[in-house]
Amino acid sequence: MNMRNQWPVLPIVAGLASGLLTGCGSETGDSGSDGSSVVMGMSDDVLATDPASGYDPGSWLLFDNVFQTLLSFPKGGTEPEPEAARTCSFTDAATTVYSCTLRDGLQFSNGDALTSADVKYSFDRMMKIDDSAGPAVMFPMLDKVATPDDKTVVFHLKYADATFPSKIASGAGSIVDHREYATNGLREDHQAVGSGPYRLDSFGDDKAVFSVNPHYKGTAEVQNTGVTLKFFHGDQKALKNAVLRHDVDVAYRGLAAGDIARMAGGASGGGVHVTEGNSAEVQHLVFNMDDPVAGRLGVRKAIAYLLDRDALVDDVYQDTATPLYSIIPAGITGHSTSFFDTYGARPSRSKAEAALRDEGLTGKVKLTLWSTPSRYGPSTDEEFKAIAEQLNASGLFDASVESVPYDQYEKDIARGRYGVYVKGWIPDYPDPDNFTAPFFGKGNVLGNHFGNPTITGTLIPRTAAQSDRSATGASYGKLQDLVAADLPVVPVWQAKQYAVAADDVYGLEYCLDASTVFRFWEIKKG
Repeated sequence: MNMRNQWPVLPIVAGLASGLLTGCGSETGDSGSDGSSVVMGMSDDVLATDPASGYDPGSWLLFDNVFQTLLSFPKGGTEPEPEAARTCSFTDAATTVYSCTLRDGLQFSNGDALTSADVKYSFDRMMKIDDSAGPAVMFPMLDKVATPDDKTVVFHLKYADATFPSKIASGAGSIVDHREYATNGLREDHQAVGSGPYRLDSFGDDKAVFSVNPHYKGTAEVQNTGVTLKFFHGDQKALKNAVLRHDVDVAYRGLAAGDIARMAGGASGGGVHVTEGNSAEVQHLVFNMDDPVAGRLGVRKAIAYLLDRDALVDDVYQDTATPLYSIIPAGITGHSTSFFDTYGARPSRSKAEAALRDEGLTGKVKLTLWSTPSRYGPSTDEEFKAIAEQLNASGLFDASVESVPYDQYEKDIARGRYGVYVKGWIPDYPDPDNFTAPFFGKGNVLGNHFGNPTITGTLIPRTAAQSDRSATGASYGKLQDLVAADLPVVPVWQAKQYAVAADDVYGLEYCLDASTVFRFWEIKKG
């Protein structure tokens, strides 16, 4: 699985078991005639405009606003609710048949009617293209899609997957117009035709322009007349200066932690405000289980005992993240504190030394930590240098840091050249499955040669089949206890989300939550 990594209300109790019913949101949306156009800047690039390919944060931001999905995540919520669909439900006790009925009168931004044939075509096309940078990898359970009539879509699954509704509510479930997208290849003209709240008017190297889709019918109530998205290509300083000079109304993703802290404290001058939101983005230290050094449990335990997350969060990230002691982050069902319970919150040199001695290691352990700031941000190198200093200060390690470009980084991980390295993760959907199965299931995406038969053979299949997601807590707790014991990874931090905006811009609190959906339609200016 490609990592969409840096790569989160009341639940509908009857949602997965008895069906999802349309909520009380607007059936037709709102033209936003009382609002103004908004200019937004971000440091991420948008790598794709075709949802059969994009699997990065920038591309999914575009998909979430231009395309509709059958279900979507309401602001502040982690349980999917109907969007293009009027109702959706599993129709069998085994959770292998999932049926949706579409809303009346759905249209794409070009005026074409949206029917069940387009839904089937979108999924069939995505799976057939199976792009290496696309989301098809999220649907190994999908057997076939049937369309009994123009308004009914039935998904037949190869095996039980109670998280299927969340998966189709993500950007991976984007519905395309079958008349506009080729069956056998990706669209490469940088245009997009969807049925979401916005239409893509233009897309270039430095900006994308969106206007309100007059044909949209769904739950979103649009608060502006359009959005211009400017790309800063990783230039944090330029993005900061742009929002301070009011060249952009909103700055999102990519501001340096220190700049956020200074702006939040008013040190950068007036005219802007900082909005903080929840996030399910996480970062882990990953251990290659076949490495001659990191592959030894005593070494991994010693690192877990010595890691000072509070210092990293305070000194490197200036409180724009929180210490993480769980594989599943706070705010997601199944969150626990397995690593806190096992290794404590404060460094313990004595326990680290005992772990190394039990492994038969008496001298300093030589270790290299591998980083790639081109993917995870410039603070990653600083963080890893701080971790190396923590390890070396114990007198038990001789740790150093190496930083490499992302392309080389991924190739070297695949070749098993790194013992300890960093991986970040922005979830595809806010369910504990998305923080466990990709990391610890069969063929895990970490590339660290980890496997645990209880996890892969029992816990992951069991939790995947449970339609009542709140009932999965005990199994996910057991899974996290096993991971804390085996230590293929050590969780480090959970991010907070931030956006900086001009003082006359409102609604950003509805754009920053654990679903990771940035809702253009919630932003209002003036």
